Amino acid sequence: MLPVFVASLFLLTGFSHAEAPASYSGSDTCRSCHLKAYTDWKASHHHAAMQEASSATVLGRFDGAKFTEGGIESTFYQKDGKYWVRTDGPDGKLADFEIRYTFGVYPLQQYLIELFPGRFQALGIAWDSRPAGNGGQRWYHLYPGQQLQAGDPLHWTGIDQNWNYQCAWCHSTNLQKNYDRARKTFQTTWSEINVGCEACHGPASGHLAWAAGRETDREKHPARGFAFRLDERTGVSWLMSPQGQAARSAPRQTTKEIEVCATCHSRRQQVSSDPQSLGRLLDAFRPATLESGLYHVDGQQRDEVFNHGSFVQSKMHAAGVTCSDCHNPHSGKLHKDGNGVCAQCHAPEKFDSSAHHHHPVGSPGAQCASCHMPTTTYMGVDARHDHSMRIPRPDRTVNIGTPNACNQCHTDKPASWARDAIKTWYPSPKPGFQDFAETFDLADRQAPGAQAALAKVAGDLNSSRIAQASALARLARFPSPEALEIAARSLVIEDATVRTAAIAIIAGADAGTRRALLAPLLRDSSRLVRADAARALAGEPEAGLSEADRSAFAKALAEYVDGQLFNAERPESHANLGNLYVDQGGLEDARAAFRTAIELDPRFVGASIAWADLERTAGNETVAEDILRKSLAENPSSGAVAHALALSMIRQKRTADAMTYLSQAAGLAPDEARFSYVLAVAQHDTGMTAEAMTTLKNAIARHPYDRDLLMAMISYELEAGSNASALERAELLYQLEPNSPQIAQLLTSLRSRNRP
Repeated sequence: MLPVFVASLFLLTGFSHAEAPASYSGSDTCRSCHLKAYTDWKASHHHAAMQEASSATVLGRFDGAKFTEGGIESTFYQKDGKYWVRTDGPDGKLADFEIRYTFGVYPLQQYLIELFPGRFQALGIAWDSRPAGNGGQRWYHLYPGQQLQAGDPLHWTGIDQNWNYQCAWCHSTNLQKNYDRARKTFQTTWSEINVGCEACHGPASGHLAWAAGRETDREKHPARGFAFRLDERTGVSWLMSPQGQAARSAPRQTTKEIEVCATCHSRRQQVSSDPQSLGRLLDAFRPATLESGLYHVDGQQRDEVFNHGSFVQSKMHAAGVTCSDCHNPHSGKLHKDGNGVCAQCHAPEKFDSSAHHHHPVGSPGAQCASCHMPTTTYMGVDARHDHSMRIPRPDRTVNIGTPNACNQCHTDKPASWARDAIKTWYPSPKPGFQDFAETFDLADRQAPGAQAALAKVAGDLNSSRIAQASALARLARFPSPEALEIAARSLVIEDATVRTAAIAIIAGADAGTRRALLAPLLRDSSRLVRADAARALAGEPEAGLSEADRSAFAKALAEYVDGQLFNAERPESHANLGNLYVDQGGLEDARAAFRTAIELDPRFVGASIAWADLERTAGNETVAEDILRKSLAENPSSGAVAHALALSMIRQKRTADAMTYLSQAAGLAPDEARFSYVLAVAQHDTGMTAEAMTTLKNAIARHPYDRDLLMAMISYELEAGSNASALERAELLYQLEPNSPQIAQLLTSLRSRNRP
């Protein structure tokens, strides 16, 4: 890994940045003109984001301290002026490893080890840098109790703890991974080891030339030599209304500042490190929507999602607030302490009072953030505020199980107590800005009414755009003409995340529909939209494109491929390319891509299953079986591989072997309703009717609204003469699919059978 300083390409006596690409100049060049910002930054966490390990930067105890986790005793010590840890390495044996860099500073500090030349890994044991009185000043494991061993992706030597891919971009400036696909090595570089000025503002050489240029020349460049200006707040004020709520003096017209922050402060996939993508988030990143597992159904943070996805669903975002309205972007600190930062826009005489918050003044419960920005603790010690800034809803805790701020403090009380208290204080409480919770709850359970409710959120222009995109993403689970129509209408919404979510629905349509709807998006202003549109058109639809559209398709598909190869060190990228090549008929290229994915991570079972499916369609069933057997040997706990292997056995008419693997798959992955459904059908078809009924009953208990399970149970109950039970299930099925003529016909037939 080579730190790189890129000198300015321009003579500072002449302004000519239009003739050459901008280059990185270093944060120290900013000091003379921007001393206050520079001084704030020097004391910030951004400045300390990554540092060479030294006595000035290492916070942990390297004095022979020992720490034991999972039966492994690790020892931290110094030798020859360097910092070392003795711990289990990639072979599972104890070995000594030098600490090369510190990572972060508070409330924890991690340490980077160069496991192989250029490949850095984040040690799974971190230093708790909080004061001892708060439980800090100790070594602790980031994955306690998980018994991680060498070979596990989460072990510090594993693929998911690789600094070059997982961490590096957000802790340094102008980070370039420089992964060599042929050698499978990294030569990662940066212009500054930490998060400097140009990490947010972009390369500064043009700005330096602008600053040194003639006044007449300077007036011609509104961005002052940068590719863009973070000027959403320039000339803007917040005017307090008689109701005690401030409003922006002019609507926010762009989201540049928010998108710059989101390049790191969001849950997202990166597809480019082009400096020109700063300020255009979706040209370099794919932000996550409000996905199940990442967020609770009401949009509260669940997994480690950082801030962006929470903030853009908030009423504050809708009102035009930007990150730097609350935060000093250079120091990283709030503009004012405590409730003072909220009082900038919310009159304290109305809101910072017991009449509003119903807690003793000065108590923790009287803090605005306690109720409206509750925390979730990540990485063991890092309590992060939820930036969706919501009204507490303990009633939703009672009804759908989402957390609430009240019970985060009042842990000895039930949610119903908090609900009743709020009802007493506010007899007609406001529902809050996030009104999609019940809809997403229905969708994630696949319950009756989900499709109609999702359609309403997806089409509601008053909802946040991330809520619309998240509704579309869930609607893709319920393919129907109505869903396709909603997706088609969503393609013209100005937010690119909504358009990409709509593409995912249209990708399941026939070739002609895809061409008609998606070909115009090959020229979309967003790289992510263009790439997703091209991927959805690859294969059969591309053959019917016009000559002009074929040219645009080629460019957009190249962007998709480049985005995958940007993460060529990851197995999922090669699996994605393999699936693309299958769709385009390039079977040898697909085989090579799947093979590479498995070489990178044998535990990535998706590549093995996709490769086996390719061989199946090519008529090579024994090759498919061999691929799956090797994968199952590597991943004995994978229900997905066991299920795929069982299907291969069925195709080869080896029923007894198939039943063994179908049972194994259903047992390993009870959350996969499909596995239980296929097992039940196989049991029924081999004369094991009672076993099939038991399998279905148990699966329906876990998945009460699964259509396939219900339909199979109706069929088998009818065979058994249980007409009343079959009718009851058909009534539920009709609630789930009210627009299905087949289910309506079935229901009519069963009703007639059950008439007295």
